[in-house]
Amino acid sequence: MSETATADAEAGAAEVLIVTDAARATVLDIRANEDDAEALGLRVEVTGASGVDYTYDLSLEPIAEAADEDHIREHEGLTVIIPAASVAALTGATLDLPSVAGQGGLVIRNPNRPNPLGDLGQLELTGDAANKITVLLAERINPALASHGGYAELVGVEGEKAFVTMGGGCQGCAMSAATLREGITKAILEAVPEITEVVDTTDHEQGENPYYS
Repeated sequence: MSETATADAEAGAAEVLIVTDAARATVLDIRANEDDAEALGLRVEVTGASGVDYTYDLSLEPIAEAADEDHIREHEGLTVIIPAASVAALTGATLDLPSVAGQGGLVIRNPNRPNPLGDLGQLELTGDAANKITVLLAERINPALASHGGYAELVGVEGEKAFVTMGGGCQGCAMSAATLREGITKAILEAVPEITEVVDTTDHEQGENPYYS
């Protein structure tokens, strides 16, 4: 670990992941059974996404092997190491024990959500708002939805408001509303700044798995 990272830890860097007392005690108990326990820190990494939640990997690793860019924080005897690529996704999250009595392990309560459509990348959009949204759906969003047998299409644009519907495997799917809210809406608002609101016009009572019926 570099001198910069060490100083960062000793100075008490800005909080990224909150660790409750119960979680810290649990990790310290587990660590006590390891060789050279004091030299080990808890590494918490975001490894991917499952639906609208992130997936994580927690492991005990030598503090000295942390990368220079890792976020390191001392939590009353427990050093927590977060890879730089996971900092944004974990900021504001809490490491705690399960709320269900008798359930073992640790849980991460995270207010952040991954984009269910994945990385949409950069796309050059031209024309009016309707044309931009149509291209965005065709080139970036629908290829991601196709793996689930679904698609999204633009119904129309009225002023700063865009109306979007989802069909195929997305219609009647319990995940479709979350996909529209978390992924498609965010993508449209970021890529087409003249649009300030995206309205879901999907008939969720139709399809194989309606969740409003």
